Amino acid sequence: MSHGVPPHAGHLYIHRVQGRTVMEFHGDIDIVAALTIMPRLDAVTAPMETLLVIDLTPTTFFDCSGLALLCRADRRLRERSGALLLVCPQALTLRMLHVLGLTERFHPAPTLTDTLRERLPARE
Repeated sequence: MSHGVPPHAGHLYIHRVQGRTVMEFHGDIDIVAALTIMPRLDAVTAPMETLLVIDLTPTTFFDCSGLALLCRADRRLRERSGALLLVCPQALTLRMLHVLGLTERFHPAPTLTDTLRERLPARE
C-alpha cells in the first residue's frame, strides 16, 4: 500500500481500485474509531492532487465523529487540489448528510462501481 499506511487496521481497510485509493470504514464509526482512523486518513490525504474514495458500505453505525472525518478529509484534499468521492448506501447516514446540507458537498453514490464511474464534482 502506498503512503506508508497499513492496508487493514481495525475499523479501516485501505486498498486500490482502478488506480484510486479506497478507504473502507468498518463497523461502528464513533469517537473511538475516529481516533484510530484519523492518523491514517491524514497520511492518505497528505500528497498533492489525491483522489480518495471513502466507502461507508461496511459501517454499522456512523455518528458526528464519522462526519468530522469526512469533513477533515474533504478539506485536506481540497487544499491539495484533490477530491473526495463517497460511497454511502445507508439510508440513515444519507438522511443525516441531507439534513446537514452535506449531500452537495460529498455527492454520495450507492455503490463503489457508481462512484468510480461518476465524474468528479466541480471545484469551487
